[in-house]
Amino acid sequence: MPRMSNLNVNEVTHYLTENYGNQVNTEAVLAAADAFDVSYPTICKRLEMYKTGRGKWDLTARDIPVREQMEQIYQGSAPIIPEREHQDLIPQIDDTFVKFGNYSDIRKIIQSRLFYPTFITGLSGNGKTFSVEQACAQLGRELIRVNITIETDEDDLIGGFRLVNGNTAWHNGPVIDALERGAILLLDEIDLASNKILCLQSILEGKGVFLKKIGKHVTPAPGFNIIATANTKGKGSDDGRFIGTNVLNEAFLERFPVTFEQEYPASQTEKKILSRLCDDEQFISHLVDWAGIIRKTFYEGGIDEIISTRRLVHIIRAYSIFGDKAKAIKVCLNRFDEETKQSFLELYDKVDAEIQLEESVEPVQADSMGNIS
Repeated sequence: MPRMSNLNVNEVTHYLTENYGNQVNTEAVLAAADAFDVSYPTICKRLEMYKTGRGKWDLTARDIPVREQMEQIYQGSAPIIPEREHQDLIPQIDDTFVKFGNYSDIRKIIQSRLFYPTFITGLSGNGKTFSVEQACAQLGRELIRVNITIETDEDDLIGGFRLVNGNTAWHNGPVIDALERGAILLLDEIDLASNKILCLQSILEGKGVFLKKIGKHVTPAPGFNIIATANTKGKGSDDGRFIGTNVLNEAFLERFPVTFEQEYPASQTEKKILSRLCDDEQFISHLVDWAGIIRKTFYEGGIDEIISTRRLVHIIRAYSIFGDKAKAIKVCLNRFDEETKQSFLELYDKVDAEIQLEESVEPVQADSMGNIS
């Protein structure tokens, strides 16, 4: 009977090296096809990574160990991919980071190495994700970040079978990697998820997970924890500001013992953040004052948009690129609708008299013949 569905690259390379050595040609491959009762193209497909030219293959022994692990079909333990196993997942320390808000509490939770799922909610661009990353960086803890969308499902999170050169092999998802490594699992924008996120229920209880597709139970290694960030509290967004956010299952939310509400940093802290990127203290002061007025109006219901800390950082970086304060502000406000953009520009003009953001328009004049000059 044909072996095509079960034949893997290791069997083919073993046969060829035993009978023809490491350097093989078309004749040897044809012989292998006959030996395994499969077609010549099937053998060629298994050997495509070894091909060095037309009708030539190099089966050098030093290349085989990694490929053996990559190509194996699951037989009781998930395949180990060396590059993934030894990858450094500790975030880099960012010198521009300034500690504020809930940072110290988040750091204590991570430092404790206890399993204590944590939910962080707050408006966009106020440093929720960044603070978790930098806490892990400061503590030398591995972090695996997963950006959640409406399409995220069990296969994306837990893992599944992947086709590798004609064979199926089990590949762990980021959740399993975090479980086995004792890493921090950061579920970013968790409120964008659908009910498919419920595959994490047992994991949120600290019990690990049973991989039903391969019959294996994975228990959390010491230090494993889950931190979720969201713009809402998992109840959806009534004002439409965060379109796409969903109402999360109550049982799912109940598995997070604590919820931190992240606010924008105080003005002095925000000035310190921007000063790490720019040495123009006056410009920074004007930007922070301007953002503060906008936020106050937003909280009072006077406007529907807000200037986030992230948006101020964008302006500072744009200034460093273009060397033009007015242009930096304008290009970073272009994301807003025209009415909001103009009102923000007019407000900045009042805050900073040295910068003219509104272009003056000379009056149109016409002569007696109606010609515009």
